[in-house]
Amino acid sequence: MRDIEKEIGDKLCEIEQKENVKVIYAVESGSRAWGVESPDSDYDVRFIYVRNREDYLRLEEHRDVIEWQLDDVLDINGWDLKKTLIQFHKGNATLFEWANSPIVYKITDEWKEIYNIGKKYFSKKSALYHYYGTANSTYMQYLQNDEVKYKKYVYALRPLLACKYIEDNHSIPPVRFEELVKQNIPAELSEEIKRMLCIKAESNEKVLNPRLPVIQRYIEDELVRYKQISKAMADDRTEEWEALNKVFLRLVENCV
Repeated sequence: MRDIEKEIGDKLCEIEQKENVKVIYAVESGSRAWGVESPDSDYDVRFIYVRNREDYLRLEEHRDVIEWQLDDVLDINGWDLKKTLIQFHKGNATLFEWANSPIVYKITDEWKEIYNIGKKYFSKKSALYHYYGTANSTYMQYLQNDEVKYKKYVYALRPLLACKYIEDNHSIPPVRFEELVKQNIPAELSEEIKRMLCIKAESNEKVLNPRLPVIQRYIEDELVRYKQISKAMADDRTEEWEALNKVFLRLVENCV
């Protein structure tokens, strides 16, 4: 039997050696992190890395991402430290999801220090706008026909439920889909989601199934609502850079 976790660990070591970087954080993202994977779901591995000090001082710039592997089983790519800190400043919702993934392949003290600072840059408006945009894009592209992939219902529902969590709790939403569904949502919707997930868990991701009116209606109504809310919400991003600059300089100074 294939030991995926060991294989991922080996891949991270290979990346460090061949790219001359240090991986300081690596997690699962996507459906497996959300707890709604299908039998044929791949592994979406995301990592944060630091280059050596000399690389950060060179005039020519390195790419700030490493795209390592993409096949039917593994999707592995990572962000450079500098890119990561800039994205924290922007309140990047995807980065906050990585930071709170329940499936962690590697974590270091450096990353703990970074996230202790980075989490203070969470922006409700940035996150809400991101999740609304993700749900709307999924709805427009994949949920217009009489038959749909139930995977796409998850890809629309999850961000809308994240919007609800942000609206109600004013904080970073959970990564796990089951935690988001525990919110105060209509009982009819909750039951339909459970039924949909049971079908999805036993099906190939490419299988088409009939649209589910209760879920479809909820998505359509919430898209209208969160479009208005995201536009009206005040910009709450943190303008200050000093804390991020300090942690960047401290980590780079300690690089070999």
